[in-house]
Amino acid sequence: MTIRAVVKGVGHYLPARVVPNSEFESFLDTSDEWIKSRSGIERRHFAAEDETTSDLATNAAQNALKDAGIRIEDVDAIIVATSTADLTFPSAATMVQANLGMTKGFAFDVQAVCAGFVFALANANALIVSGQAKTALVIGAETFSRILNWEDRTTCVLFGDGAGALILQADDGEGTNADRGVLATDLNSDGRYRDILYVDGGVSTKTTGHLKMEGKEVFRHAVDKLAQTAHTSLDKLGLTGDDVDWIVPHQANIRIIKGTAKKMKVPMERVVVTVQDHGNTSAASIPLALSVGKANGQIKQGDLVVTEAIGGGLAWGSVVLRW
Repeated sequence: MTIRAVVKGVGHYLPARVVPNSEFESFLDTSDEWIKSRSGIERRHFAAEDETTSDLATNAAQNALKDAGIRIEDVDAIIVATSTADLTFPSAATMVQANLGMTKGFAFDVQAVCAGFVFALANANALIVSGQAKTALVIGAETFSRILNWEDRTTCVLFGDGAGALILQADDGEGTNADRGVLATDLNSDGRYRDILYVDGGVSTKTTGHLKMEGKEVFRHAVDKLAQTAHTSLDKLGLTGDDVDWIVPHQANIRIIKGTAKKMKVPMERVVVTVQDHGNTSAASIPLALSVGKANGQIKQGDLVVTEAIGGGLAWGSVVLRW
């Protein structure tokens, strides 16, 4: 028998404030049509002044636990993927741990920007397969609205806040690609490209900073690298795009999503798309989309799902799992 990390539940949380594209027209040289045509985004959610990343993560975690029918007492590990933690330290994950009343096990953050959830999922899988944990709560949560330059129309209209969570639990498999659970992962990074997507501040520079992005360069890397990493994970299983039931990509830009699906030869009818409603929520975007996809009746037990993401670093990767 083979130990598999199987998805037992999923949940998400979005702040109450919905910000349509039209809201930016009052202080930027932009329009609803300009934003939609370049990104596919129509609206996004922004956290309230007193809402933190760990607050969003806690709410998403509670929804995932309810969906899974699992008590927090049964969770061994919490991993939070985020670039916008509440404090420099401690980790947002330990704050979620305390909020949920979990007094055993361990919790830590993963920082790989928009690829963060893929990296966190791969790490959770490794912990379960190695026997370090039986049940893991994997969360992507962000408050990117706190690091945006509101005078830069090329970036501030693209991002939103939110959180999504997934419960993984050890289960027995046969060791074939027909098993439920995480089947293959692929992680990559290349620090030579850090200047095309970054925040120009941090603790050691004594500044907070704002998000900076060279959109055309990011786009150029994104489609090729996302398709490549997805194929690498599928190749490990002897599978192709024809075997995929759903691609659940990082929700950054509809043109990137369509370009990647085309390279993978997967029709858009088999791609979960939420970017129009949430904008780019960085590490939260994939678990948000997984939760929405399940709630909408798209993702069902037994479906083969490919997730892939790219973010600052550059960091990129993919996970293939059977729901």
